[in-house]
Amino acid sequence: METTTLQLFWYVLLGVLLAGYAILDGFDLGVGILHPLARDDRERRVMMNSIGPLWDGNEVWLVVFGGALFAAFPKAYAAAFSGLYLAFMLLLFCLIFRGVSMEFRSKRPERLWRRFWDIAFCAASTLATFLFGVAVGNSMHGLPLGPDGDFVTSVALVQMLHPFPVCVGLFAITAFALHGAIYLNMKTEGELHRRIRRWMWTCFWLFLIMYVLVTVYAILTIPRATANFRHHPWTWIILILNMLAIANIPRALYLDRPLRAFLTSACVIAAFTFLFGLALYPNLIVSSISPENDLTIPSAASTEKTLGIMAIIAFLGMPFVLSYTAVIYWVFRGKVVLHDDSY
Repeated sequence: METTTLQLFWYVLLGVLLAGYAILDGFDLGVGILHPLARDDRERRVMMNSIGPLWDGNEVWLVVFGGALFAAFPKAYAAAFSGLYLAFMLLLFCLIFRGVSMEFRSKRPERLWRRFWDIAFCAASTLATFLFGVAVGNSMHGLPLGPDGDFVTSVALVQMLHPFPVCVGLFAITAFALHGAIYLNMKTEGELHRRIRRWMWTCFWLFLIMYVLVTVYAILTIPRATANFRHHPWTWIILILNMLAIANIPRALYLDRPLRAFLTSACVIAAFTFLFGLALYPNLIVSSISPENDLTIPSAASTEKTLGIMAIIAFLGMPFVLSYTAVIYWVFRGKVVLHDDSY
């Protein structure tokens, strides 16, 4: 089956939504991963308040992505949620518990109370990031998809922890930690700001190590990961731009250009998302049983009429989403200032 223009449009739009979520909620999750490195209660509050006005709006992008996947590719949505139900519920629990941690932490002054929610905030952020990476790794590795488009058996979480998905999960943690550290560099000052500059360099080298490891692992063990790059030479442009963006991060850090470093980090995450989409294309879910069982874009898509109506709604709605996001970030720009009613 040939991929139609509308089907391709929705595949690309899903990639845009996923990239938007990874960029925006990525630094939120990164702040949570780095949270235990704060030395005292004030520093922990500064870190939480750096994302306090933004984190819930950032997660809207994930909700929109899920809704778009359900409407545009219902077969892929149904297969994923039926086979990976436990993993998705654990991810949902992490995202909920993370928000609860932020809201409850400063409601009482007791040290034990705040320490509990600090640990919960870090653990939920780290585990959620790891699960996102494992999901991406398993998408490339393949899942037990049968000929009817359903999973042969429900996939237990432990069955998802093959070496490659685990490596991608650890890579996601280092990438989001770096993204979060660069964001905190723009939002803090004083002694915390000086220490965060050291965190950024540590995170960058860990990120670079995991990037090389995951890249080599994918090339050697997953042939489909590089198939489209061999068949479509233009895709190398994105790969080259991605490597140039990675190289520009330490340059921006060395020159003390925090905004440039953050935008470069955002470009790196966006490039990784689109490289993942290129490696997966034309599949949405890869079957580990047989290539004939793969859920492709044409086989999983809604009707052309449905996709057309949704495209009109998307063109009308996306400007409002982008405008809202831009206004929120403009209003809450600048360094973090603590108040009595802060987190």
